[in-house]
Amino acid sequence: MPERNLRVALVRHTLDPEALTALGARLCYAGGDVDRLLKTVEEKDQRAFVERVMAMGHESVLEHVSFTFLVEGVSRVLLAQLTRHRIASFSVQSQRYVSYAGGFGYVMPPSIRALGDDAVREYEAQMAQCLRWYEQWQKRLGDAGEASNEDARFVLPNACETRVLITMNARELLHFFRLRCCMRAQWEIRRLAWCMYAM
Repeated sequence: MPERNLRVALVRHTLDPEALTALGARLCYAGGDVDRLLKTVEEKDQRAFVERVMAMGHESVLEHVSFTFLVEGVSRVLLAQLTRHRIASFSVQSQRYVSYAGGFGYVMPPSIRALGDDAVREYEAQMAQCLRWYEQWQKRLGDAGEASNEDARFVLPNACETRVLITMNARELLHFFRLRCCMRAQWEIRRLAWCMYAM
């Protein structure tokens, strides 16, 4: 069973986010018709206007812009923290429909790795034991695919790797970065936040 490393890919994002943000803000502050608003946004750079709007604290217009990330090599521990960000959308690899018989990936905390080779071997042995328990329960529950997986998965560790597709609007993404890039954030979600930020 392999240890997994974090991998993040930005797979989709709103094209021309500044123009869309500016359009939303100008709609709030300008009279006239929609065609005039569109022409204003199309004809000149909106960067300075958007900066002024953000400085005023008018962040709701950022909600028109979205980013979608594909993430793998993260633990169920991270997933529990991530889903606290309610203004986001998540699609998560199912432990019910996906069988882990034969092995599962897992995340090893750096603090355990720092204890040395003996600690690493002990942790790996514990992951292997969890796999044995999981496979035993699958068999005892009739090897019936998802019907067996759904209850056998209860013995899988929080270290078990998962994959997730995350979509956040720009306002929620900024909030996520403010909370999760901080040194007080748990190491794994902080690492994810910095990887997403770098994109």
